[in-house]
Amino acid sequence: MTMHPDKLLVTTKLAPPRVSPNAITRQRLLEQLQRMEHCTVGVVIGGPGFGKTTLLVQWRQTMLKARAEVAWLSLSTEDRHLASFFVYLRAALGHLGIALENDIPLEGASGESVDGLVARIVEGAAAVSKQLYLVLDDYHLVSDSRAHRLIQRLLDHCPQNLHFIIASRADPPLSLSRLRLQDQVLELDCAGLPFDLAETRSFLETNLPSLKLSSEESHLIQELTSGWPASLQLIVLLLRARPEARNSLRDLGWMSDDLQTYLAEDVMVHLPAELAGFMERVSLCRRFNASLAAHLTGQENAGELLARMEEENLLVFRIVGDDRQPWYRFHPLFGEFLAARLERRDPALVNELHRSAARWFAERKLLAEALRHATASGDLEFAAEVVERSAPTSWGLDQVGPLLRLLDRLPQETLFSHPRLFFRGCLAYALTARPAKAEAWLEEYRRSGASQEGDALQHLRLVEAAIAMQRDRTDRIVSMLEGAERFDDDYSVVRYGPSALLAIAYAAQGRHADALRYLDEHPIAEADRNDEMALVVEGARTLCHLLEGRMADALNVGQDLFSRSVAAHGHRSASAYLCAASLAVVYCELDRIDEAREVLANRVGLLQWAMPDTMIRGTICRARLDLLQDCAANALAFLERQERHFRSIGLERGIAHSLAEQLRIRLLEGDHGGAQSCFVRLEPLELAHQGEKGFLSEIPMLVQLSRGRLALAAGEHEPAQAALQAVREYAQALGRSQLEVTALLLMSLGRSAQRQQVAAEALLVEALQLGRRGGLVRTFVDEGAGVVKLLANQRTRQSSQGEVTAYLDDLLARFRREEVTDRASLSPRELAIIQLVAQAMSNKRIALTLNISQETVKWNLKNVYAKLGVSSRYDAMSWARKHGLIR
Repeated sequence: MTMHPDKLLVTTKLAPPRVSPNAITRQRLLEQLQRMEHCTVGVVIGGPGFGKTTLLVQWRQTMLKARAEVAWLSLSTEDRHLASFFVYLRAALGHLGIALENDIPLEGASGESVDGLVARIVEGAAAVSKQLYLVLDDYHLVSDSRAHRLIQRLLDHCPQNLHFIIASRADPPLSLSRLRLQDQVLELDCAGLPFDLAETRSFLETNLPSLKLSSEESHLIQELTSGWPASLQLIVLLLRARPEARNSLRDLGWMSDDLQTYLAEDVMVHLPAELAGFMERVSLCRRFNASLAAHLTGQENAGELLARMEEENLLVFRIVGDDRQPWYRFHPLFGEFLAARLERRDPALVNELHRSAARWFAERKLLAEALRHATASGDLEFAAEVVERSAPTSWGLDQVGPLLRLLDRLPQETLFSHPRLFFRGCLAYALTARPAKAEAWLEEYRRSGASQEGDALQHLRLVEAAIAMQRDRTDRIVSMLEGAERFDDDYSVVRYGPSALLAIAYAAQGRHADALRYLDEHPIAEADRNDEMALVVEGARTLCHLLEGRMADALNVGQDLFSRSVAAHGHRSASAYLCAASLAVVYCELDRIDEAREVLANRVGLLQWAMPDTMIRGTICRARLDLLQDCAANALAFLERQERHFRSIGLERGIAHSLAEQLRIRLLEGDHGGAQSCFVRLEPLELAHQGEKGFLSEIPMLVQLSRGRLALAAGEHEPAQAALQAVREYAQALGRSQLEVTALLLMSLGRSAQRQQVAAEALLVEALQLGRRGGLVRTFVDEGAGVVKLLANQRTRQSSQGEVTAYLDDLLARFRREEVTDRASLSPRELAIIQLVAQAMSNKRIALTLNISQETVKWNLKNVYAKLGVSSRYDAMSWARKHGLIR
């Protein structure tokens, strides 16, 4: 007795795998797949773990909801030959209503017999009056050319109602050019499959509901994983098991044995030894091209191997650039995995490869990479020579990181035997909040008797000015650089650095017009418009507008500089970091909170190793965002950490700002004892900085402002008025209108508490006029309920219409909070079921659409009824519609 072939089928291959209810909806990709109705074939190409199957399961559910007919075939290695492939293809087509006989010959199929088979499939599809879709998942496992020929013929002769969707790790060996010309091919490739930042955040929130990750942590995870869904899932599993691992996210991938196993067993095990060894060697480089790969591996066919890696989507990505030879990079986690494998097996080879890479990069004047590899190989003398021989024009802020790593390892005798390296080292330390090291080097240089004239004098003056900036000695910068001739040097940091330092020093002294005039009189050359140091110079304009409290001007300049910095030098470049601090402050003041968080997110260096004003503004902005979006406890904890950091680097203005902000938050929270404790730590700084100019003069002002807040909270109104009047006079003297508005608001609150309404109103009107001119928002809102009451009372008294009235109305609108309906908490699956109920689907149809059993549908509906307090489908649907969950 012969068993019917269909009885031998593994039926689970004809249904999609079940997708976790916590999988996020790939909406942007699903929208692209909606074009399938007008295409003959859709091709989804991506490496392992990029979510191809999950995406197509979600698309299938969408199509079933629209009552389309969708069949599924999950292919396996057993289906690589025509015989098995066709048995399952026939079964899948049967699910679409296309019946084929069982006596069709499978082995030794001739072109004529294939054509006959195609004709029967085409006729069968044309006889069905519906749109038919067939998903072929893991198509890369099919290796029989006859199977490919069968699919090719089907595509060539496909009726309008039959559509194929092919998911594969590599481009299928099919000729699609004719269909492309006819716009009949929909293609999604590996570049579009990774999660974007919003999807990563949604995935983390859905899968880690009890572990509220900050925006910075989400950004960091996105950076580490590049949106690779498989690695995100493994990181979620690790964080569930070990929530404390969030404190060491940068090492998270390597805490995961699952990730190591996944890469070893699902990626590497299938590769030929030659290709695996090639990939390990080039993985030591953050980017590589065919020339570099051939240099490191000795493989003359390096270009072919790179093309194969790209075609097979082996977690390698092409980097956009102007070079004729394309550059590539590995996914960060995969690159580290490959490099670690090679390190364990042959550490001596790793050193040799780094040494070889250093020379290759140096010959092509790619200095940052040459330095990185030379330092990694321990060849410090060569690294020093690279810096010494390099042309100044080739050096920018992006080399600071590799340079610092080299400097920390160099013996002093090597350093002083390379003058150019010494000078750049001093600048690197001065620009990264390590002025003590730069000062020590300068002292050694002076003792050495080396030249201090000509270029050396210019260089020394710039280093001293940079050190003065880190010490907040802006008055010293003015005395050193004011009236000095512009530095004539090929090195942009030397050429433009003095302009940035002097403009910032002018702004610190309240000489905003002088700062802007100086920048106008010393314009950036058009050829240098996107040079990193030139962008930093222009960033001084943003700071001038910020200090003056002119938010619209600060926004216009800041947005342009930030976008140019990111476009020219990357999201993590030094110029982007510096521009981000000012732009985040502007966004926060304008109540564009999410944008402020996005700009500031994952920029730890900005808060710890930048210029003082950048660190301080970034710190206060980040704390206020934490207060708004998280809680006071986290904002205070962050400020306490920053206070300790500022103490460690001796930045007393940073300490004062951190303490003053802690005091403000504690008063808002009603913690008067905690606020007083902050003041006890803050007050001693006042005496040490009396009579200071520039940025250091902010310290006594912050003490006065905090003294005024405390006195106001204690009902000591006259001492409060005296302290706040001193703050107001300081703000007026230095042209800082935002600070003056704060002083006016607090003074108005005090007079109102004393029932001196005329005086209170006069102060409030001044604050509103100044605030409107500057475009201030959060300066009012952040002072809390007392200011709301003042503004509301003022609005009732103010009957005339005008710009100030419109501004007042806008402020009041921002204080209001609409009543939020208390919604029952439905799981993603329960919500999906309710949405299908609204389409009048039966339990059976819902089960088919969601790929679950009917019993599971019934059980979920029972839970929904209990949660919502309803007893029928109609009532549940009405509740969902009322609360905006369905249309």
